[in-house]
Formats: sequence, structure tokens, C-alpha cells
Amino acid sequence: MKNVLADLSLTAVVAGFVAVLVGYTSAVAIVFQATQALGATPAQTASWMWALGLAMGLSSIALSWRTKQPVLTAWSTPGAALLAATQGIPMAEAIGAFVICALLIITAGLTRLFERVMDKVPMAIAAALLAGVLARFGLDAVGAVRSAPGMVIGMALVFLAGRRGWPRYAVPGTLLGGVLIAALQGRLGLPALQAVDWGWTRPEAVMPAFSIAALVGVALPLFIVTMASQNLPGVAAQRAAGYRVPVSPVITATGVATLVFAPFGAFGINLAAITAAICMSREAHEDPAKRYWAAIAAGVFYVLLGLAGGAVAGLLAAFPRELVAAVAGLALIGTIAGGLATALKDETHRDAAAITFLVTLSGVSMAGIGSAFWGVVAGSVALAVQHWRPVR
Repeated sequence: MKNVLADLSLTAVVAGFVAVLVGYTSAVAIVFQATQALGATPAQTASWMWALGLAMGLSSIALSWRTKQPVLTAWSTPGAALLAATQGIPMAEAIGAFVICALLIITAGLTRLFERVMDKVPMAIAAALLAGVLARFGLDAVGAVRSAPGMVIGMALVFLAGRRGWPRYAVPGTLLGGVLIAALQGRLGLPALQAVDWGWTRPEAVMPAFSIAALVGVALPLFIVTMASQNLPGVAAQRAAGYRVPVSPVITATGVATLVFAPFGAFGINLAAITAAICMSREAHEDPAKRYWAAIAAGVFYVLLGLAGGAVAGLLAAFPRELVAAVAGLALIGTIAGGLATALKDETHRDAAAITFLVTLSGVSMAGIGSAFWGVVAGSVALAVQHWRPVR
């Protein structure tokens, strides 16, 4: 126990906070849209945030503690977008669809089917996929200069100085510098802080109902986009960072977390990719073996987010959008560069890796499935065409 606590560091805690900040602020609006599309009451909407916060937080803490590797989970953002576009499905039937989706995820884990698919993805393709997913955040950080040049450029200078003078604390210093600049510019959302609700969130369960319409229209599409657009890049991120997390038990655990919290609104829990990359980066800790504390810290913050959703939502809402974009992009620079270096290192896989990177970066979506999946498909086809030899 003492040795485990000795691995805890300030940089890991800050990395966990940044991961939660980025994950929450970038997608929570889509979750709210999903609740509205299903006709949720304000109490049910709060219950969704309670369920998602606890499911993500407890699973991240348990899996990271168990494996001693940074295993961060997240809600299914494409799944939330799918729900936001759903019409005519009652809340009880939607909850039933969440239960079925959870059972499908558990089945994919127990049968090791998903792990066998991932084992066939070459490292170059996995690294290119990761770089493509994360590069959008780097571009967003650069784009934020247009609306907040002083803040973003100031944060970039703090980051560069930190990387040279105190590399372990470059990201914490950048976050602190951004907050100070935002405060001096009067850009902190003080009205959001004044309107903070400090009460505890009260969960509200909905008895699931099952129908063919919800099975076909919600459960199956939710399962597909969660596995293809979330878990696939999540495993790729772990492997590109050098971690060999046991895939099947972890996927099974995310399905169990979804199943337990589904009646309260947890529509889909899966492996994180973008926010996990923050926890697996060098900024979390110089020693890769001690970075699991970043995911544990993120899990704690997610639990607090669930238990006191109103208070945490108000606190996070006070951060300017440009500050969040800048700190995310700067924190991921090393991971993006490492992913590209690994992807392009082997000349025999270089073209396929470049295609994977570009398709993933494009953000193209077809059949409701995001660009991460299609990037892997395009790269795999390129590899097959380039290296296929007829059997003699």
C-alpha cells in the first residue's frame, strides 16, 4: 500500500483533472441533447449525470488500481449523438435498450471477440489512428488563437518554458497560467460560479421496458458505435502508449458498469481515447509505470462530478472555451508526435499509416460510425492491397 501511495504525484492529479475538464466540457452538451430527445425530466437529466459520473469514475479507479496501468473510461459520445437524433422512443424503452447494449458489450468481452479483432490491427495503424484522433485537439488549440490570442499565446509560452525548465510541471503550469490570464482578462465565468448548486445529486431509476423498435433503433446502433468509435481507438491509444492492458476483462467491466447504472441513465460506458492519452502522456509522470494514478485521479473527479453534478458543472463552466482547447492541445503534443513517429517509422507500413491518419483526422462519418473506425478500415485495405500475395 505504501509503495502504491508513493507513486502518487501532483502531475498525475493535474493530468486527471485536465482529462476530466476536456472530456466533460467537450461533450456534455450532447448528453443534455440526448436527454431532451428522450423527454427526460430535470430530475432524470440530473440522474443521468449522476450515473455517468459514478460509472466512469468507479470503473476508472477500479481498473487502474487493479492493472496498475492508466485505464480511463468515458461515456460514449457518438452514442449520445445517436440518442440525441432519436425520435419516438419512450424513456423506459430507451433504458431497456441501454440494458441490451450493456449485455452485448459484456458478451463481446467474455467471448474475446473484440480482443481478437484488435490483435489483428498492426501497431503502425494503431499509432496512426491515435495521432489522427488527437490531432484535431492540436488544431483546435491553434484555432483558439483567433478568438483569444493573448490567452492562448501566453499559455503556449508558459508551456514551452515549462518543457525546458520544469518538464514534469509544464502542463500544471500551463493550466495555472491560463486561469491567471483569463482572470486578468475578465474571461472567467463568474456568473456560473455564483449560480453553483452545491447540493448532492439524487438518482432516479426508470424501470426498463423492451421493444423491437428500441432494439433495432437504439440498442444495436449504440453497441456498434460504442465498440467501433470508442473502444477501438481506446485500445489503440493504450497500445500506442506501450501499455498492454488485458482487453477482454476491461471491455467486460465497462459492460458491467453500463448494466449496473443503466436504469439511472448510463447509456454507454467505454474506454476513453483522447482523455486517456492525457493520462498516459509524459506530462502525467516521467515514469510510465506510475501514470496509472492520473486515471485514478480522473476517476475521483468523475465521481465528484456525479455526486455533486451541479457544483462541478458550474465550476467547469467557468473556464473559457479557448482555455480548455489550449490546455488540451498542448498537453497532447508529445502523444501526437509519438504516435506519428511510431506510425511512420516502418517504411513498409508508411502509406497505410498515412491513410489511416488522414481519414481519422478528416472526421468523416458514414452509417453513423465515426472516422476512427473508417480510418482503420482504410489503412487495413491499403495494407492488404500493398502486401497481398497470391497463394501458389
